[in-house]
Amino acid sequence: MTVIVGIDEVGRGSWAGPVVAAAVILHKPIAGLNDSKLLSKKMRIALAEEIKLTAHYGVGWVSAAVVDQHGLTAAVRSAMQSALDQITESYDEIIIDGNYNYLSETPKSVSLIKADMLIAAVSAASILAKVARDQYMTDQAQLFPGYGFERHVGYGTTIHSVALQKLGTCELHRRSYKPIQAMTA
Repeated sequence: MTVIVGIDEVGRGSWAGPVVAAAVILHKPIAGLNDSKLLSKKMRIALAEEIKLTAHYGVGWVSAAVVDQHGLTAAVRSAMQSALDQITESYDEIIIDGNYNYLSETPKSVSLIKADMLIAAVSAASILAKVARDQYMTDQAQLFPGYGFERHVGYGTTIHSVALQKLGTCELHRRSYKPIQAMTA
């Protein structure tokens, strides 16, 4: 049997908060896995708990400040590498969701468009990364009230735009992003 490490990330297009990647080796089939964006919040949370109990996984985090300093591609690569570094079991292949292999210098790695819908381990990684990041941003809403992070988790929405115009940026914002620059200029 081929042992696959599935890798996916979330937060790439967000205006605020970290980029988060997960790497997962599934030890048993888990019913209901799919691209995290196609699942309800309740289903994602339940599946994330099952994944954590039954799979081998790692989660990598890169802050907004690092995204600003090093750029998005380097940040995604770093988050994915950090997640992969937590995988201590042997594996045969790494499958990364998308059309770009952020770990191209890592042996056994390939990218696959829509892998988060096609490969169970990548679906699991998608779910773990999204649940972890969403929870983090919900928690940050307590520290940075008024931005609505618990609702939009840092993505560009009308609520977020209005909050930025009223409050300016906070330390979670990616100041290198053009929408943030445009609203705070």
